[in-house]
Amino acid sequence: MSSLLSARGLGMAYRGAPAAALDGVDLDVAAGESVAVMGASGSGKTTLLHVLAGILRPTSGTVTLQTARGPVGVHALDDAGRSRLRREELGFVFQQGLLLDELSALENVAVARMLSGVPRAQAEAEAAQWLAALGLAGLEQRRLGALSGGQAQRVAIARAQITGARLLFADEPTGALDSRTGAEVLDLLLGAVAQGRTLVVVTHDAGIAARCDRVVELRDGRVVGDRHRAGARA
Repeated sequence: MSSLLSARGLGMAYRGAPAAALDGVDLDVAAGESVAVMGASGSGKTTLLHVLAGILRPTSGTVTLQTARGPVGVHALDDAGRSRLRREELGFVFQQGLLLDELSALENVAVARMLSGVPRAQAEAEAAQWLAALGLAGLEQRRLGALSGGQAQRVAIARAQITGARLLFADEPTGALDSRTGAEVLDLLLGAVAQGRTLVVVTHDAGIAARCDRVVELRDGRVVGDRHRAGARA
């Protein structure tokens, strides 16, 4: 499989921290695979995800993303360029969803398209289709406070996919959910992979990792393990 995302020599040092958050990380993510990133608290998991996604700029190293227009050096872009790349190429599902409380479920999903210049009516029609596909038909006008944790994460997954992003990043997406609801959310994320997306998920949950194609383990900012699940594509 070809690499969709490639990182080389990633280093990340926070001012005042006793040790580097990332220390020479090399990582390739193939198109169409699901990758679980695991490690103890403080191992650098979330920092790695944020650097890969262009949210944080590393102290050293490079991240290259294969786009429809060709390879792009993520951190060679300015702030506006990285924002545009995230908006057009990447989708995000975090533990708390990072949804907007003052908006309805429909509006939270539609805004991802409106930011790319899609007219509101079209964006909301597309959002309604995504919400229905994820089991939220009839709940489009509810605000987040009127949704369960699992329903809110479904809204986040719809928002992550509505732009057509090929690469999804998820940071502890089931961490605040009960086991049954968490399994349902993971089913949806892996279902996106089955439809051709690529998933990088940070998790403490060995059960989640066991369902991904590949597990990358971090310790003290370094990759100390990288294994494929039996039967997964290598």
